Amino acid sequence: MENLTNILTIKDLLSRHGFSFSKALGQNFLINPSVCPRMAEFCGVDSGVGVIEVGPGFGVLTHELCKRADKVISIELDKRLMPVLAETMAEHDNFKVINEDVLKVDLHKLIEDEFKGMKGVVCANLPYYITYPVIMKVLEDKLPIEAITVMVQKEAAQRLCAKVGTRDSSAITVAVNYYSEPNLLFHVSSGSFMPAPKVDSAVIKLDVSGEPRAKCKNEKMFFKVVKAAFSQRRKTVLNSISSGMGIAKADVEQALNDSGVSLTARAEQLELSDFAKIADSIYERGNKDA
Repeated sequence: MENLTNILTIKDLLSRHGFSFSKALGQNFLINPSVCPRMAEFCGVDSGVGVIEVGPGFGVLTHELCKRADKVISIELDKRLMPVLAETMAEHDNFKVINEDVLKVDLHKLIEDEFKGMKGVVCANLPYYITYPVIMKVLEDKLPIEAITVMVQKEAAQRLCAKVGTRDSSAITVAVNYYSEPNLLFHVSSGSFMPAPKVDSAVIKLDVSGEPRAKCKNEKMFFKVVKAAFSQRRKTVLNSISSGMGIAKADVEQALNDSGVSLTARAEQLELSDFAKIADSIYERGNKDA
């Protein structure tokens, strides 16, 4: 079904299906016709590729993905959209929708069952309220995919794509950079949506590494250190890691010395490798349950 960004088409669908937008589900559907083709191109969709999409809405992005990919599996929580998608996506025999909460779906099994012999990617216009949980689920599950291309709130995009070791970096920046190489692709104004959100958006792409981009002896310890380090950003990592992980300050000081990190450094000043070295030192010194 074409013209899914046309206001009259959208209003007709809304009327015939008795659908109304849900604020609770963060539903803002794209009406800018230029955005989804660009997303589909940037995400690397082509023949031989299977796509997982989260939150298809009326199927604007889905339609572009189905024109290019071998198969598209869309995961949609709102059951009210099932009859709408059955109509708007009727022409595509490579489309399947799953009416589930993406955070509860076994994505490994989904890929194994649906994408045999295909490369996998994730592409989605993510509802703002689940941006970080969805991205981290996909990354932490270590799925056999090559990239994650998503539209998110502009502020979230800047945080996710910030350079580790700069003032704009945060715990989520470090986590995303650990698993992938993030890039901000282009901005999307709030007027590109219906209803229009109060903030602008941006499309980002995370190229997923086969291996983590920092080597550490224990991944769980690495993320504990990162979380503690950023928990009190105004404090030095010496103080924030000590209080955040319940480790004696003398032990953290030794870990920083082992890692070549200044005792006055703050979390935003550290590189991926610095966090890995600190975590390794703490782990090796017997604080395995910290």
